[in-house]
Amino acid sequence: MEKEERSPARIPPETASAILESMSEGVYAVDREFRITLFNRAAERITGVPRSEAVGRYCWEVFRSEICESDCHLRLALDSEQPVARTVWILDSEGRRIPVSMSSSVLRDREGNVTGGVVTFRDLSTIEELKREAANDYAFCEIISRNRRMRELFEILPDVAESDSPVLVTGESGTGKELVARALHRLSRRAKKPLVVVNCGALPDTLLESELFGHVKGAFTDAKRDRKGRFELADGGTIFLDEIGDISAALQVRLLRVLQEGTFEPVGSSHTRKADVRVIAATNKDLKEEMEAGRFRSDLYYRLNVMEIRLPPLRERKEDIPLLAAHFIERFNRRRNRNVAGLSPDALELMLRYDWPGNIRELENAIEHAFILCRSGFITPGHLPPALRAKGAGTGSPLPGTLAEMERNAIVMALEASGRSRKAAARLLGIHPTTLWRKMKRYGIE
Repeated sequence: MEKEERSPARIPPETASAILESMSEGVYAVDREFRITLFNRAAERITGVPRSEAVGRYCWEVFRSEICESDCHLRLALDSEQPVARTVWILDSEGRRIPVSMSSSVLRDREGNVTGGVVTFRDLSTIEELKREAANDYAFCEIISRNRRMRELFEILPDVAESDSPVLVTGESGTGKELVARALHRLSRRAKKPLVVVNCGALPDTLLESELFGHVKGAFTDAKRDRKGRFELADGGTIFLDEIGDISAALQVRLLRVLQEGTFEPVGSSHTRKADVRVIAATNKDLKEEMEAGRFRSDLYYRLNVMEIRLPPLRERKEDIPLLAAHFIERFNRRRNRNVAGLSPDALELMLRYDWPGNIRELENAIEHAFILCRSGFITPGHLPPALRAKGAGTGSPLPGTLAEMERNAIVMALEASGRSRKAAARLLGIHPTTLWRKMKRYGIE
């Protein structure tokens, strides 16, 4: 006997409607002209637009996303007849920017003809708030870190700021020495006075002397008028002398006098001037070695080094990479009006493997490079600079091949970076702690 063919059971319209209304995700459908034909209760709640006002209008009139005109995900789904997933920002009925994840698919009739599209979307505002809270928990005067050595530094910075003694900030290039100087100035009694920054390695000796101490008219060929120097401009405040290890022996003598007596003469003048200035110096050189080699005066070294603050390189504080990357992604999203969601697990793994010779500055540049290639969604390895991909992929274990392996790896790295704190790891990953717990159980992560 031949089996009787049965047509698939159809869900009654009232049941389908009840399912749509019970969903926590917003759902809307459009016709081929992009006019909204369906708008569920969650869509009303997320957008703040009543269904009666949404149905019949063009979808871009309701969602007002920055990608509606130039990079519409729904149009892409209809043109390619393939599902498209994006993370975008929309404006609700009160004009507030809301991050949402959207998934678009085509709608077909019984003959298989495309009749429109359907979109499900989820409000990511809570996740974004958790990310901001995670960043704020580890931020101190614009310096972001969960590293133990950096946290110890955060504890002493207020005490160092209260003093007027010179400070020497040491560390490799790109570790954030200027940020420390700005934090010290902001926390000091001099905060309402100027902070003057001078890069001593960027100018030749003759120009640097004039830059620091000023000059009088006629002091040299192009000196057509008197000009105040940086020490005079910083009077009452703080001067930050970056790359102090690059100044000449003659200039070291003049700088020593300012530190000891608070006096100086502008170039071409014999009149002594005074300046009440707190000096913070920074260098990526080992000044002890420079001193032993006769390139840096010992008396100036000990005068500057009343308090030394040593910043660790990024390769020694890799637990900060997810935090710093999220910080730079948020900054570039604001500057460029983008909606990049974050780092994919494999991109994060590449960053954690890499040694970062350029430190935090190089990390910021890598994120900026990624923003040139990635307009929305997650930053993947293909968006990162080639040098980072080559060196990051060449060390450690091979990159995982499946999505499950990548997700498990990202969870393990987040737990390690957060000191095995499940709550902090969930914040890093942008998910709820309960969701993280379920995933840990699924992957057998203790």
